[in-house]
Amino acid sequence: MKLLLTGFVPFLNHKTNPTEEVVRALDGQTINDYNVEGHILPVDFNESEKELLREIKEREPDVVIMLGLAAGRSKITPERIAINVKDGREDNSGFAPVDLPITEDGPDGIFSTLPIRKMVDNLKAEFLPAKISNTAGTYLCNNIMYVALNEAGLEEKFKAGFIHIPASHELAIENESLPSMSIDDLTRAVKICIETL
Repeated sequence: MKLLLTGFVPFLNHKTNPTEEVVRALDGQTINDYNVEGHILPVDFNESEKELLREIKEREPDVVIMLGLAAGRSKITPERIAINVKDGREDNSGFAPVDLPITEDGPDGIFSTLPIRKMVDNLKAEFLPAKISNTAGTYLCNNIMYVALNEAGLEEKFKAGFIHIPASHELAIENESLPSMSIDDLTRAVKICIETL
């Protein structure tokens, strides 16, 4: 089976993005019969949507797991729901949407189709802090989660969901107020989430 794993390039004032490092580390691996195919998305509302949909159509994955940096969170947090709103700080192209729908005729919210409770339980069993998050915000992370789930549709053409990860130690050295995890632990956590499938 095929699993599309996505991360993002650095954004805002962050010099690196640990999601990019995790995706590159797992790209090409086979985990529990899933061949992991990694892809790094731009931090651009419009381009990331188009690029994600293009990758889904070309690769025809069985599962899409999207990763995002939640600097300030101290746990691995699989997201429960994406909402049909884009609103937030400027993306890397300077676009800052306010109260815009992601899809004009789409549902207000769409739930993850990943086994998020089991993922959290398995992460905790491996001594990795984790909890379910009930808000993916309204920035790029929520945006692509919604786009992927909307594309999967009610017939669930593929499973999809989003996982926020904390800052890496490298980012925490730059900003000492940030809680952090090592890249090794972040990579191990995402691998456990994939194994949970």
